[in-house]
This record gives sequence, structure tokens and C-alpha cells, in this order.
Amino acid sequence: MNKTQRVSPVVLKGTPAKTKNINNWEIVMEYEGEGDGPYLIDLTHKQRFDLQDSNLAGQNPFQMTIPEMPGNSLLDKGILINRMNNTQASIYNFGETAVAMPDDSGFTDVTEATLFVALVGKNIFSICEKLTTLDFMDPEKKAPFLFQGPFSHVPCQIVTLSKDIDNPGLVITCSRGYGRDMIHAVLGAGKEFGLKPAGEEKFNDFIKNL
Repeated sequence: MNKTQRVSPVVLKGTPAKTKNINNWEIVMEYEGEGDGPYLIDLTHKQRFDLQDSNLAGQNPFQMTIPEMPGNSLLDKGILINRMNNTQASIYNFGETAVAMPDDSGFTDVTEATLFVALVGKNIFSICEKLTTLDFMDPEKKAPFLFQGPFSHVPCQIVTLSKDIDNPGLVITCSRGYGRDMIHAVLGAGKEFGLKPAGEEKFNDFIKNL
């Protein structure tokens, strides 16, 4: 039986130095000449779920408690849960191992319907300032936290994972159809800061250092 090859909407210019096939996604783990950042990393293969329930307090996906306040996020053992509003949460699996979606009609797998990228390293927030008015360094917010709003004029979910000056990072997800334009905009905004594509190993290192 032929396996379905999954394809990311993200096309990054660079020469892969190391690749790996994960769940029928061909993943770049490292690019040649990645340098010292900042980095744009394609994470589209990472699992993402949408959860809608009028009683979110009664849900404990992956044995985790959903944050009570919209905009709050919780990261534990590679699973990130973001409270979106009174009835909706988004869930990202940063782990390499796939997890089974809960057997509940409130869950929807949105992995292949959306783009998912990370910005990691120095100057990433300066890059973002060119693309949105959202304040990812808001001193009133403790990372991780979620913003829902326009990023390069596209409706997005953006989660600040770290505001640490030595290890800053965030992830962005939006509808897959915006993929090409979103990547073009981010790379354009990051050109003056030396933004380069990086493989998943750079993201894994970032997560380990949170």
C-alpha cells in the first residue's frame, strides 16, 4: 500500500544538511550555513488540534488543565494548550511522537489545514514589529501567552513562548492558503536582521532551553 506523502505549504530557500521522514512528512532537521540566528523554522508537520466545548472546564486534554483566561497558555511535556475564548482552545504538539486525538466530537485535527512556523533567536521581536502592532514583549503577560490577530494582515494565532533575551521565540499559525505570502512577508521583514531558515533541531534546542 502506498503511503500518502504530506507536503508543507512552506518553501524555504536553503540546502538541507539533514532530513528525516516523520509520519510521512519530509522534515529538514538542519540546513547548511544556519549561522547564529535569527531563524525561521517550518513546523507545519507538528500536530495541531482545535477544541470547541461549551464546558471547557470539564475538559482535560492529555491530562492537562485548560487555562481559565482567554490568551493564557500552558506548556507541559511538549504539549501547548492555548485558551482562545469561552468555548474554544487550540492545542499544539511539539513532540516528535504523534499523539492520538481524543475521541470527542469537540476536537478537530487542523494540522494539514494550517501553516505553522517558529521565529527563534535574536531580533525576532524587531522583525515582528514590522508586520503587526501586537506587543509580544508585553510586560504584563507571562510567557507562554496567545494573541489572536493580524500578522502581515493575515488572521493568525501567535504564541510568545519566551521573552528571554538569550532565548526568545514564538510560533505562528494561520490558514494554509496564506502560506506563500506569509513566508514571503516574514523573510522580507527579517532580511535586515539576517533571518535564515533553520531545521527542526534548532527549534528542539530552543524548547529544551525554556
